[in-house]
Amino acid sequence: MSSIPDFAELLAGADTSAIHLEMRDVYFSNPRFEAWQAGARVDWSDRSSWWRPYHQSIADAVARGVTVRRARVVSEPVADYIRWEHYQTRANLEAGERVRWLPRHQAWDLLLPGTDLWIFDGRLMRVHHFSGEGEWISKELAQAPAVVGRHAEAFEDVWKRAIPHDQYEIK
Repeated sequence: MSSIPDFAELLAGADTSAIHLEMRDVYFSNPRFEAWQAGARVDWSDRSSWWRPYHQSIADAVARGVTVRRARVVSEPVADYIRWEHYQTRANLEAGERVRWLPRHQAWDLLLPGTDLWIFDGRLMRVHHFSGEGEWISKELAQAPAVVGRHAEAFEDVWKRAIPHDQYEIK
């Protein structure tokens, strides 16, 4: 696992595109999610309080001409974690990502990957493995054109059907 470049390095090496498919309803807990559950809200006017290195990496890539898209396949009614992700997606949008949501019941006829992934320039895929509880387990890279191509097609199927963030209402 240590030989796999970190996300920022992979994104910095992208020339044209980075796509992210998220398939889970729950991920590992983190302090920002826990604070949100306790009632804390982001002060969007204070960028320094929420802008993270991740957002800067996205903004830098977008400034270089890289299109960054994220599609989330979610169960409805949504889990609290997804409710929080929807709330904090404003940061992704401000960094330059395009984000769409696809309710899982509208994806039943699509053939989808079993795990989350990123694909860079349609040729390099970073696969993320999680436990059933949403804890991070491992990551791996795939470069076989047929494998990456099938996953890119799955992403595009989701993207075409998914609802843009500003139109997706949490139920």
